Amino acid sequence: MDVLAGLNDEQRRAAEAVRGPVCILAGAGSGKTTTVTRRIAWQVASGAFRAGDILAVTFTDKAAGVLKSRLAALGAAGVEARTFHSAALAQLHRYAPAAVGRILPTKALLLRQIGNSLPRPYRFRPAADLATEIERAKNMRIPPSEYLARLGDHEPPIPRDLMASVYQEYERRKASRGDIDFEDVLELAVRLFETDGHALADVRERYAAFTVDEYQDVNLLQQALLDLWVGPRDDLCVVGDDYQSIYGFTGASPRWLLGVAERFPHATVVRLEENYRSTPQVLALANRLVPRLGGAEKVLRPTRAEGAEPGVRAFAQPDAEDAWILAEVRALLAAGTAHEEIAILCRTNARLADFEEVLHEAGLPFQGSSLLGREAARRLLRLLEHDDSLQVAIRVRALAEEAGWLVHPPDRLGERELTRQADLARLIRLAEEFDDGARTCAEFVVELRRRFDPGGESARGVHLLTYHRAKGLEFDAVFLPRLDAGEMPWKLARSPAEIAEERRLLYVGMTRARVHLSLSCSRRPSAFLAELGVGAQPHAKPASRVRDSSPAAESLRRWRLERARSEGVPAYVIFPDRTIDEILARKPGSESELAAIHGLGPARLSRFGRELFGAVREALAAA
Repeated sequence: MDVLAGLNDEQRRAAEAVRGPVCILAGAGSGKTTTVTRRIAWQVASGAFRAGDILAVTFTDKAAGVLKSRLAALGAAGVEARTFHSAALAQLHRYAPAAVGRILPTKALLLRQIGNSLPRPYRFRPAADLATEIERAKNMRIPPSEYLARLGDHEPPIPRDLMASVYQEYERRKASRGDIDFEDVLELAVRLFETDGHALADVRERYAAFTVDEYQDVNLLQQALLDLWVGPRDDLCVVGDDYQSIYGFTGASPRWLLGVAERFPHATVVRLEENYRSTPQVLALANRLVPRLGGAEKVLRPTRAEGAEPGVRAFAQPDAEDAWILAEVRALLAAGTAHEEIAILCRTNARLADFEEVLHEAGLPFQGSSLLGREAARRLLRLLEHDDSLQVAIRVRALAEEAGWLVHPPDRLGERELTRQADLARLIRLAEEFDDGARTCAEFVVELRRRFDPGGESARGVHLLTYHRAKGLEFDAVFLPRLDAGEMPWKLARSPAEIAEERRLLYVGMTRARVHLSLSCSRRPSAFLAELGVGAQPHAKPASRVRDSSPAAESLRRWRLERARSEGVPAYVIFPDRTIDEILARKPGSESELAAIHGLGPARLSRFGRELFGAVREALAAA
C-alpha cells in the first residue's frame, strides 16, 4: 500500500517529514486529517518509528477514534491515539494509582449546590457558566488562593469575590469527597512527572514521537504536560489553524502553535492552503477576513468548480430576515438539497431559539438546538406538566420571576445566563399568547412540545448550531443570520483579543459552507460586514409584514409602551405587533370582541382589558 498516494504537494511534503519538529498549518477544508494520518502511517512504513512508539493526541474521544480507524486501515494499527486526558489518566493509573480519586463526570451538580447558597440575584446563574470559569482558571494553573490577584481585566460571570468563594468552596467540597475533575487529571500528571524522575524517564522511553492535532486549542496545563512528555527531544508534529482558535474563554491560546518556529528554529513548517470543501466564491469572501486575522497567513485556494455568489442581505426587522431565510431554505429543499445539508449558525443558543419557532411554524424539521432542552424550559415544564391552573400567563410569569428572570439583564452576564434570561422572556411571551382562559398550564406544556420538540436524539432536519458547535463540520448550505452589532461580535467581547476571537468565529462559520453561503443582518450591521466589504449593501426589500405606521397603530403602540413601563416589562410582553394588526383589521366593538383577538387572553384582559378597549376606541375614532 502506498500511503502517500493521492496527496497534493503540500500534504506530501508534510507527510514525508517523519523526523524532527514539524508544524502543519492546516487551513479549513485542506485535508488535515488525511495529512496527519498519512504522515503517521509513513513514519511507521518508512521505518522511522515503530507504531507502538508513537503517541497521537487530539481533543475528543471521537477524533481519537477516527485517527485509530484510519491508521489501522493504513497499516499502522499499533499507534496510540488518545486525548490529553485519556493519556494522562492512563499514566496516573500506571505510576501513581493512589492519586486517582473518583472522577466527577460533570462539575454542574456540585456547583449547583454551591450556587444555591449565593445571594438571590446570582442564585440561579447556570452552573455551566461557573464551571467554565473554574476550568479557565485551572487550565491556566491558577489555584483559588491566587484567583483574585490574577484576574487582570478578565470579568467572571458573577462578581469577583463571589466567584472566588465559589471556586474555593468547589475545591474544598471536591477534596473532602475524594473526587477529582478532568483538570485535576492533567495537573496530577504534571506534578507526577515533575517530582518522579523514574516515571518521567519511563514515559519518555515509552514514546519516541508525538503528534498533536488541533494544537491551536492547547492551554497552559496541556502544554506543560506535553513539554514533560517530549523533554529535550524534538520529534514532535503539531497540527492546527490559528484562524480557527475560538476557545479563549477556556484558557486556550494559539500562541504555542504560532511559537513553534521560535522554539524550534529548524522546524519544518508546511502550510496546507488547497481547500477541498468550498466553492471559489465562498472562499473569496472568507479570504477577505485573512488580512485581519493575524498570525500565520493562510489564503485558501479552491479546488472545486465554480458556484453561486454568497448572498448578503440587510433587513429592517428580524421577522423580515427570518422570512427570507425560510424562503431560501424552502428553495434549497425544492432544488434537492437534503435537510441535513442545511445549517443555520448563530452566536448564541438564545438566538437559535428564534429559528426554532420559524422552522416549527413552517413545518420543517430541525436538529441541534432545543429551547426545551435548556435549563429554563426544563424546569418550567417539570413544574407545569400536571398543573390544571387556567391562569397560564400569570403562573409562567411567577415561575420565571422565582427563577430569577430579569426584565433588563445587566451587562457582563455569562453567555449561558444571557441565554437563560432570553429563554425565560420567550416562555413568558409564549404563555401570554397561549392564555385564553380555557386551556390549562398542562396544555401549555403540550403546546410547547408540539412547537419546539425537534424529535429527540434521532431527529433529522435543518441544523441549528452555534458557531462553536459547528467547528469541524461542513454543509452544502450555511446561513449566518443576525450579523448585527452586539450579536457578532458578541456584546461582551470588548478587548482587542476578544474581538479578534469573534472575528475568527465568523471565519469558522463562513468556511463551513460547501456551495451556498448566506450572510444577513436585521438591525445595525456588524463591523465585520464592513471588513468583508459588504457592509454598504442596500437593504433588501422586506420579505414579510410591513410595519403599520398609521396613526391608529402608532396610538396603540404608545398605549402599549406606557403600559409596559408601568408593569416594568418589555413592550412585547403586553402584546406583539401582530395583535395590533388584528385589532385594526377586525375593529372590535366590545370587550368580548376584543377578547377574541389572538394574543389577548383572559390573563391580559383581567389586567388591562377595559383600559385597552378605551385605547382601541380612541385609536379607531381617530383613524
